[in-house]
Amino acid sequence: MALSWNEIKDRALKFSIEWADETKERAEKDSFWNDFFNVFGISRRRVATFEEPVKKLSGNQGFIDLFWKGTLLVEHKSKGRNLDKAYTQATDYFPGLKDHELPKYILVSDFDRIKLFDLDERTEHEFPVSELYKNVKLFGFIAGYQKRTFQEEDPVNIKAAELMGKLHDQLEEYGYEGHDLEVYLVRLLFILFADDTSIFEKDTFKEFVDQKTNEDGSNLGALMAQFFQVLNTPREKRFKNLDEHLNAFPYVNGKLFEEVLPIASFNSNMRSVLLEASGLDWGKISPAIFGSLFQSVMNPEERRNLGAHYTSEKNIFKLIKPLFLDELRAEFDKVKSSTKKLQEFHQKLSTLKFLDPACGSGNFLIITYRELRLLEIDILRELFKKGEQVLDISSILWLDVDQFYGIEYDEFASKIAEVAMWLIDHQMNMLISEEFGQYFARLPLKKSATIVHGNSLRIDWEEVVPKTELKYIIGNPPFIGHQWRTKEQMQDMDLVFGKNSKTKRLDYVAAWFYKAAQYIQDSSISVALVATNSICQGEQVPILWNTLFNDFDINIHFGHQTFKWTNEAKGNAGVHVIIVGFGSFQPTEKILYEYDNVKSEAYSRKVDNVNGYLAAGPNVFITSRGKPIHNYPPLFKGSQPTDGGNLILNEQEKEEMIMANPASKDWIKSFLGGAEFLRNKKRFCLWLKNCPPATLKQMPLVLERLKLVAEARLKSPTRSVNEAARFPSLFTQDRQPETDYLCLSEVSSENREYIPIGFLDKDVICSNTLQIIPTANIFMFGALMSKMHITWAKYTAGRLESRIRYTPSVYNNYPWPKDPSDKNKLKVEQKAQKVLDARALFPDSSLADLYDPLTMPPALVKAHQELDKAVDLCYRPQAFVNENSRIEFLFDLYNQYTAPLLSSKKQKS
Repeated sequence: MALSWNEIKDRALKFSIEWADETKERAEKDSFWNDFFNVFGISRRRVATFEEPVKKLSGNQGFIDLFWKGTLLVEHKSKGRNLDKAYTQATDYFPGLKDHELPKYILVSDFDRIKLFDLDERTEHEFPVSELYKNVKLFGFIAGYQKRTFQEEDPVNIKAAELMGKLHDQLEEYGYEGHDLEVYLVRLLFILFADDTSIFEKDTFKEFVDQKTNEDGSNLGALMAQFFQVLNTPREKRFKNLDEHLNAFPYVNGKLFEEVLPIASFNSNMRSVLLEASGLDWGKISPAIFGSLFQSVMNPEERRNLGAHYTSEKNIFKLIKPLFLDELRAEFDKVKSSTKKLQEFHQKLSTLKFLDPACGSGNFLIITYRELRLLEIDILRELFKKGEQVLDISSILWLDVDQFYGIEYDEFASKIAEVAMWLIDHQMNMLISEEFGQYFARLPLKKSATIVHGNSLRIDWEEVVPKTELKYIIGNPPFIGHQWRTKEQMQDMDLVFGKNSKTKRLDYVAAWFYKAAQYIQDSSISVALVATNSICQGEQVPILWNTLFNDFDINIHFGHQTFKWTNEAKGNAGVHVIIVGFGSFQPTEKILYEYDNVKSEAYSRKVDNVNGYLAAGPNVFITSRGKPIHNYPPLFKGSQPTDGGNLILNEQEKEEMIMANPASKDWIKSFLGGAEFLRNKKRFCLWLKNCPPATLKQMPLVLERLKLVAEARLKSPTRSVNEAARFPSLFTQDRQPETDYLCLSEVSSENREYIPIGFLDKDVICSNTLQIIPTANIFMFGALMSKMHITWAKYTAGRLESRIRYTPSVYNNYPWPKDPSDKNKLKVEQKAQKVLDARALFPDSSLADLYDPLTMPPALVKAHQELDKAVDLCYRPQAFVNENSRIEFLFDLYNQYTAPLLSSKKQKS
């Protein structure tokens, strides 16, 4: 067990006095360094050797004065010699060392002065030997104390996971796989961490592998099996003749080493990888980040993009701060001046329990526990700020890992989560040890987080943790769109929602929201979950949130509007998400976190209510509507061929057909789908409506295609398509207007500031991937090309991946301006024409080019800005400051428009 800092300082002072008059390099050098290590309670013989032979870069044989492999290289000189030259001499040994032997520190001395170089941090400290007692904390790496700074991008996290990946692959190649391999790797994770962070004496495991195992790795597997057994055995129950090196390891417990595993087979390369891994500074590893990296070790595809999938702490804070951390910090500031209230607050913290019902490798639980422990340290600083001595640190530490619960489908991830909670606990114990100058570690392990391996949607959460004991539910459930669910996941949805056809349209993540809402009934539990933004957009809102609000009386306490969930790792993965905090009670305040764009920082504001669209305003639900709520022409899909591709022609096929059958020229028309409309691509179709039979007989190539159309339709499983085989010359669904019309793509990029809309000639045939509005006028074009309309679509349209999926329901529910004046309508028409004129300046550019945010011409941008102002004036004289003010206004207006419709329905019923 590590010495307290007070004891170390006392020993350092005695050391300085004893060695005050020594001057010769050789006479007492060995004794000097033996005594130096003893200051920190470490036996030099156990960790370091004198006169280690090594070849220098020159090829000459050299001898390192004192060498602790992978940690410290010491160069000692006679009094008065140049210490910088001693440092240069020390670095000359590096070319002769293996990677895992390279030191992290160089220490030089001449008996009178000491100079320490930290090679990782690139810092150096020099002081007289007489002042060692003032500088002992620089040597925390010897004593088992070390201040750590954890950076999300510290490469040690990636490097460590890569090395574990190499071990995984080779063990698996030798036939060590499945559950046994998972447990083996998790044990190695704990051991490597323990070897660097004072759970074990510093580097004892690395030394064990280096000194006790054969270079070819032949006995490593057997010794590791014995090592696991030792860690699972209390000291008093170990064999009396046990190897002294093995007996030095503590009893771990926690059931981590309880299961007997098959003996693994190692080779020389695997042994080298293990030594290289043990040479990393595992004390720098963040359990939250490394857990996800370590989990990806098991998946070769994920490992190729290692570092892409961990959840950044910044994003985790977006959830835990508004859920509980901000409130707890505020309470601490309020009570810290009162000892009694502070103790009561400390007691309260120790009773808080947290559940992550899709915990993965434990990221959310780890960060939450760390932040609570940091808060506990602040409490203890206040309680003991007058310098009172604490005889037993364990008596004042009331928070522990058993306050945390998780459910995880993947067994490997669940094991990582449990171990990672012990690792973060130990890191926090080292922090408290630093604070109070007294070493504290929880060994043997007596408590653990409760991590249940199983399907969260099929487990009764009450059996994991009774809701009477729980305070918070947190997490990041799986993001899987309804169209991508597996058969098992579809069954999960049926178990949660019942066999409801509407809920089959929900994303998989919605099941966790529903199950959490059920679980927290009649409780004060608060929930915050991350989800894909689609559950708060379009058709999913009335299906999910109508149920949560009305059946479970749920209130949204806070919400983060859409932002990009990602990290800064190379090749990082990003998805557009939201965070929703909710409960079955009314909070004291409701907060909305808004973003100017998905990559920007959030700004918060207090609101009266947060609705299912994550907007401030009443709980409205935009339901599917067959007819518009206004008096404008209807919107519907274009015509559908269902022809096996035989009525559709590319440009070459069109030319070949006209050359072979000149009569076909009058029956071939331009044919636009979404891609053709947006990107100026050319495609054509046979439009044979009203074509006389005699004319068809003159076009044998056309007849061949019609035969193929009939055959394709007969093979369809749909009865109406089978019947349409009788009329192969016609589209199965003909919705082509007889007048010019407005057209917009069914799917549009979420990055565009506007949904591209255009006028088309009646002779241009629109496919079913386009939406059309017949008899539309220039005012309608202007209104639909405005910021007001795109804002409405962003909130109420469905999504195809992250792109806007525009359906008739979006249009049918759109709150058009209420009785705009003729003056304002005229202004919209004029500004809409300017938009068309600006487009016409770029005849070779497609709509996709014109509305790409990076290539949108300034003239078109300006025209749209003027049009936006004109459309805004049709709604109200005051300007709309941002998207949020627009959607709040539109929801209120929608409520006004639909209230009479709802009341009319009730009267009829």
